[in-house]
Amino acid sequence: MARILPRSTRWRVALFAALASALVLGLGSYWFVRSLRSGLDLAAVRVANEKVAAVAGLLEAGVTPVDVARQLDYGGYQISLGKGKDSGCPERLDQTGTLVGKAMVYGPGCVVGTPFPIDGGVESVTGTKGGKYFVQAQTALDPIGLETVTSAEEILWGAVPAASLLIGAVAWFAVRRSLRAVGAIRAEVDGIRARDLGRRVPVPDSGDEITELAVTMNAMLGRLDQSVRRQSQFTADASHELRTPLASMRTQLEVQLAHPDRLDWRRSFENAVLDVSRMEDLTGDLLLLSKLDADQPAGTARVALADLVTGHVAARLPRDGVEVRTEIHAGPVVRGHAGRLDRVLRNLVDNAERHAETRVTITLTAADGHGVLTVRDDGPGIPDEHRERVFDRFVRLDDDRTREADGGSGLGLAIAAEIARTHGGTLRVTESTAGACLELRLPLA
Repeated sequence: MARILPRSTRWRVALFAALASALVLGLGSYWFVRSLRSGLDLAAVRVANEKVAAVAGLLEAGVTPVDVARQLDYGGYQISLGKGKDSGCPERLDQTGTLVGKAMVYGPGCVVGTPFPIDGGVESVTGTKGGKYFVQAQTALDPIGLETVTSAEEILWGAVPAASLLIGAVAWFAVRRSLRAVGAIRAEVDGIRARDLGRRVPVPDSGDEITELAVTMNAMLGRLDQSVRRQSQFTADASHELRTPLASMRTQLEVQLAHPDRLDWRRSFENAVLDVSRMEDLTGDLLLLSKLDADQPAGTARVALADLVTGHVAARLPRDGVEVRTEIHAGPVVRGHAGRLDRVLRNLVDNAERHAETRVTITLTAADGHGVLTVRDDGPGIPDEHRERVFDRFVRLDDDRTREADGGSGLGLAIAAEIARTHGGTLRVTESTAGACLELRLPLA
């Protein structure tokens, strides 16, 4: 199928603007000319009616048709005894009659006020009381008015197309000027590659939708740049984390092969199993993070947070020197994935246990349509400047919050924050008089 409309936006807008203006102006012009002509017709009808009324009034007053001709000083009427062949008037009014005033008298029952009939005139017809006479009157349209209507038609026939073309041209130039900024944005975006995502498109100062488009494009490029940088850093950190246990395993195996009689092979295999377990946990965390980043759906159901907390604490293995307490003040029910919510709780408690001195407290309340779960420890706490960083991936704080031998990979809080986000909730570090306090908020079901 052949393409009818032009591909260029400028030409399409100009064409539509010209056609729409031609349609509107054409209809308006037609209505205007018809209104002028209708006014002329109404004025002529009014005059013709007045003539008929005047002649009929004289006849009804007993004045004979001939005397009517003597009294009236205008023409354009005919008095007859009826219509057609029974009118009493000759078939052709150009026959010789008697001139009385401005009328021709063809008989006592036929008087014609000349000129009659009038070419292009407007006619009015009536009969007198008793039906003795039949009166017709005609009035010519106002010649000045007809000339005005004709002039208006001639002017509009040329003005409407000219105005439509002018509007189309103005639309073409206006769109061209607007699209000039779009062209600059397109050219800049076309030149952006993965290595130079820091570039931004020019923002015009017009303040219109093009400006909003440029601002949105720059915001998108900023998010893309941040995402690529984050992905690159994530890949590098993941590779580093995996390389450490792999290097340890390789070293142990090479030493075992080089000195099979000097080393305890069972101890070496146990260490290798620990390294494999670390890699397995890390790859599992990475897989979960990839699913959370992709917003892959998980089955949801109503989850009672109180049951989740009590069940988790009951199944949790105790750690020497650290007590895990629960303070349940409400029984909020949320909608989510029970396994992932348990993972959030486990990561928060694991993090708190690693840094607690003697106690970890889990508190459950409800406020403002949310279930609120807080995990507090009595350890060194989190400095204010690191309260946002602790949720980044592979982040381990210095001093007391560095990774120990049994520590994590730095993904626990990042996973917890992502799970909270996918459930429509938030995870943040709150103020605490002693130790660290992390607060999970989830909307109630």
